[in-house]
Amino acid sequence: MASHTNHLAQSQSPYLLQHANNPVNWYPWGEEALKKAKEEDKPIIVSIGYSACHWCHVMERECFEDEEVAEWMNRHFISIKIDREERPDLDNIYMDALQSMGLQGGWPLNVFVTPEQKPFYGGTYFPKKNWMQLLKGIAEAFQSNREKLDESADGFGRSLQDSVVAKYGLTDARDLPQRKEMEQAAQLLIRNFDPKWGGLQRVPKFPMPAIWAFLLDYGLLKDDEPMLGKVIFTLRKIGMGGIYDAVGGGFARYSVDGEWFAPHFEKMLYDNGQLLSLFSKAYQVTQDVFFKEKVLETSGWLKREMQSPDGGFYAALDADSEGEEGKYYCWTYEELKSFVGEENMAWFQDLYSLKVDGNWENGVNILFQTKSYEKVAKDHGLEEGELKEKLSQVKAVLLEQRSKRVSPGLDDKQLSGWNAWAIIGLVQAYRAVGDRVAYELALQATQFLTQKMMGNDILYRSYKSGKAYTPAFLEDYAAVIQALIEIYQVDFDFKWLETAKTLMTHVNEHFWDEKEGLYFYNDPKAEKLIADKKEIFDNVIPSSNALMAKNLHLLGSYFQEDKWVQRSKKMLGLVSKLVMQEPGFMSQWANVLLSQMIPTAEIAVVGEHAKDAAGQLLSRYHPNIILSAGGKGEEHPPLLSGKELIDEATTFYVCYNRSCRRPVTKLEEAISQLPTWD
Repeated sequence: MASHTNHLAQSQSPYLLQHANNPVNWYPWGEEALKKAKEEDKPIIVSIGYSACHWCHVMERECFEDEEVAEWMNRHFISIKIDREERPDLDNIYMDALQSMGLQGGWPLNVFVTPEQKPFYGGTYFPKKNWMQLLKGIAEAFQSNREKLDESADGFGRSLQDSVVAKYGLTDARDLPQRKEMEQAAQLLIRNFDPKWGGLQRVPKFPMPAIWAFLLDYGLLKDDEPMLGKVIFTLRKIGMGGIYDAVGGGFARYSVDGEWFAPHFEKMLYDNGQLLSLFSKAYQVTQDVFFKEKVLETSGWLKREMQSPDGGFYAALDADSEGEEGKYYCWTYEELKSFVGEENMAWFQDLYSLKVDGNWENGVNILFQTKSYEKVAKDHGLEEGELKEKLSQVKAVLLEQRSKRVSPGLDDKQLSGWNAWAIIGLVQAYRAVGDRVAYELALQATQFLTQKMMGNDILYRSYKSGKAYTPAFLEDYAAVIQALIEIYQVDFDFKWLETAKTLMTHVNEHFWDEKEGLYFYNDPKAEKLIADKKEIFDNVIPSSNALMAKNLHLLGSYFQEDKWVQRSKKMLGLVSKLVMQEPGFMSQWANVLLSQMIPTAEIAVVGEHAKDAAGQLLSRYHPNIILSAGGKGEEHPPLLSGKELIDEATTFYVCYNRSCRRPVTKLEEAISQLPTWD
């Protein structure tokens, strides 16, 4: 193949750099490419993907590395490559456009737009034959049927700018839903529960952490044992599934089946942060060491494979290695037999559903646990503790052997919002299992965010090669603010709350839309796009507007900023009817509604040992509380002001809407004052 270098060669993104030597004359998104399209009056191909995307790599090999394809694209189009993880705002716009055309979304996302940036056709993965037919058809239509094409593009352009309030009929509810309505919404959400494998009955199967986080909080507050059982069962099945890396820790993005068996092997930081938090809470609720095992292994994976020298975390690990999906993670039976040892193979085979000729494709095995440790130990004449000790030793051997393989590609850019999810998960892990390493990882990542990815009160989205770039989006601000609140509730260093308040003030000034009463996803003043979007629905990452509603509520309580608390309530009022109708897409909103329905406990702990006492309180999982702790002479938020010691002992104040219950000096007395459904 001839040697090529295109305009992506100066990019920071590993995904864009993967395409920098394609014969396609790719441009990054920017003024140069957009201006060239207008000057030459050519349609634009906007091609969006990410480095861990399997089908993106396939289409690159089949199409974008092909000289014939490249010749057509270069002659008739201006081609722009976008890393969706760097520019989720553009991905949102063009994904919406594709879906408004009645087409299925996904990645790679390939959209054809006019020189004025208006989309008129698109799709996802195309093999070479189909892609060439499409290129020729669109090039011809652009020349011979331009008027009709422009008319179609105008229509899609207008639909992209539709008001989210009008589109979904959002109206400001004077009264928020009552508990009976929340019960109905929870039952509606769980109606498609999979009693055999956990999760919801869908294929492929995504963990969707926001759903289970809401149902866990709901079940705990309402003391709903059947609901809690479904949540814990689901998390157990995910942790036993092939979607979980039993050797090295960490979770793949989803399973291609309904059993959590065969994953799409890419590992994303945002998934792992959220699932680490959930599994930590599951351990706090159940004290089942199965969940503790997953927490410690996943924290270990973050430190071993994902932490950068700067203290932040890399974005993702690819699904592929040596051109083959899952090759790094799968084993032939003979490999396992040689590494595990003859004496261990019987119980190991039983534990992980192994087959001599492989339990998956190409004769390889995915480690897939379908029996409990207790059952396998009993069936093989072992004590459960003995089995776990043997398993730990075997995993260490397999991890060492696996490390000798060619590793999957690493996307080594660092994203502020995704780092925040890792921090939130690590903080919860520290609370749950007391793992000091988890806290140190969380602290280092927080310092990295505040020192390297912030400047002049502005947060940046991406960081690579010692440089922060691309101003952050609402998704990033929302997660980082939440992470700062969480890390504050570990070391109670007031600077974290002050930084969170600074970021919140910036978001209010730059992202708030007074007209609709919601936040824009992007800062409309930063760059002129074809549409300024608002995100109200959860995806794998929860809705950024819902997260901001929670942040307003929490920071408003900490700093006694009534206008923030009221804004949060108004946002909830706007979407509350839709939340009750579509809880599966709005679980994060439902969780914020819980904090209004069951008033949030504002807890202040004072005294010389206040921080230790607060840590003891948080070692158990209690939904719907915020906590401040400190002694004399320390900086603290207004929430802690005016709280005095009782009998010189560490004192707990449990307050609701600034009205405090009787101060107490014993932890169990404070816990008895925490919120419940009744």
